[in-house]
Order: sequence, then C-alpha cells, then structure tokens
Amino acid sequence: MPKMVLTAAYLDLNGQDVSDWTNKIELSAEVEEKDVTTFGSDGWKELLGGLRSGTLAVEFKNDYDTGSLDADMWALLGSVVAFSVRPTQAAAGVNNPSYSGSVLIKEWKPIQGSVGDDAAASISLPTSGKIERATS
Repeated sequence: MPKMVLTAAYLDLNGQDVSDWTNKIELSAEVEEKDVTTFGSDGWKELLGGLRSGTLAVEFKNDYDTGSLDADMWALLGSVVAFSVRPTQAAAGVNNPSYSGSVLIKEWKPIQGSVGDDAAASISLPTSGKIERATS
C-alpha cells in the first residue's frame, strides 16, 4: 500500500500561490444527512444524502511586509475567491489530484499567539459551490 508524507503541499488562493506561507492545509467535504425513516423502515433509521458543503482550513506563517500575505488576506476579507490544493507542488495527475473551487474569506486573524510564538494565523473558510477533483 503506497504511503505519503506531506512535505510540499500546494495552495493557491485567488490566483496566488501561497504555499510558502502555509504549513497546514485541511480540505473537508461533507453531506447533510436527511432522515427519511418511515413506519415501513421496521424500526431502522433510513438516511439519504442532502446538500454538500466543504471547508478549507489553513494555518499560515504570517508575513507583514508590504504587498505580502497579511495585506493580501486583509484585502480579500468578505470576498469569494478561487482556491486550488494538491498534495505536492507537481502538476495535477493520477497520483497528485487537484481539488479546486471557491471559498468565502470570512475571517482573517492578523495577530494570533502567545509570548514567544511564531506569527501564525489559523483560519477556516467555507466553500461556496462545488469542489472539483481533477487528475490531469
């Protein structure tokens, strides 16, 4: 069984490669469960899948230089922007699928941490619309 260690994952937000500031990426997708149980279900719950949703959780190493990460994220706050993630920096392929769609930049944490911590920012962004998976 093949195994992999994430050492160089790729993240593009709003057409900009932000991988150099990123040290954690988590893309999750889920489906609402809809209870369709009837008296004919013989006492067993029956479920169907409803609406789908997703979340892109990212941890950044912040950068306050002019025109850098903090300035870009601040400008995007409240916007829906495109995203793309891959397990490696290589082009999308069978062994390196690309997941893409749009996210709402609903939060930005310009300062987060305790004394002696690195300047990091952990955010969670809801997807807006469909998440696509591509292998080419």
